Amino acid sequence: MSTHAPAYTVVSFHAHPDDEALLTSGSLARAAAEGHRVVLVVATAGEAGLAATTARAGGLGELRMAELRRSAAALGCARVALLGYDDSGMADMASSAANRFAAADVEEAALRLAAILAEESADVLTIYDPAGGYGHPDHVQVHRVGVRAAELAGTRVVLEATVDRTLLRRAARILRWCRTLVPGLDVPPFTDAYTARCDLTHRIAVRDYAVQKRAAMAAHASQSSADGGDRTLAFFLRLPRPLFRLAFGHEWYVERGRRPGERPLDDMFATLTEAAR
Repeated sequence: MSTHAPAYTVVSFHAHPDDEALLTSGSLARAAAEGHRVVLVVATAGEAGLAATTARAGGLGELRMAELRRSAAALGCARVALLGYDDSGMADMASSAANRFAAADVEEAALRLAAILAEESADVLTIYDPAGGYGHPDHVQVHRVGVRAAELAGTRVVLEATVDRTLLRRAARILRWCRTLVPGLDVPPFTDAYTARCDLTHRIAVRDYAVQKRAAMAAHASQSSADGGDRTLAFFLRLPRPLFRLAFGHEWYVERGRRPGERPLDDMFATLTEAAR
């Protein structure tokens, strides 16, 4: 970023610790390196996540929040905040907790997030697409709550973090060929998950921040294995560094209210810088 370019604040809102590493960590590391303020907010501590018994022994939520702070440090984030809801679990393994995020009142949860947006004078908010990417109930709720919070706080730019569905399907085929590296790995077809390429507004180049993205993933060690064996995160971290850099060289977003152009934008703050000209 040039010395004359304005510094912005981006708040990146996620359901659980480790979600930031997979979907947005390269963009956040790039923003921090370019002099912008980066704030991570999670709705839950991820205490209902899949993890090995040994990881659960001391309290999975506390462990995952510690992992989140390590990830945030690797990315250059200035602040980490927790909204204080319970992890809802997956739809087929739902949590019985009374304060589940997926069942929270949207307006009440949005007010909690909006208070952070206002306190930070946030210029950009990242959330998820309407389907929550692959349909996790907490991820769908991130979209609902994030959209409303941005309205309440007057946040100018809302970016829905997603994945290019075309590339995701290709990657799924490769992962199926590589199942011998991750015994028991279940790779869904991703038929309707995430976002069609024609609907994307942003394709952020983050290859130069692959070291930070890998460090953010590695920080979430509790999510790399379960009692049944290694999980997908472990496979990603075993990729040779050049291949990791290639596989995770871009991150994708849909900006609410912006029509896709001929070429996706390569800047989280493009709408703001265009308006400042």
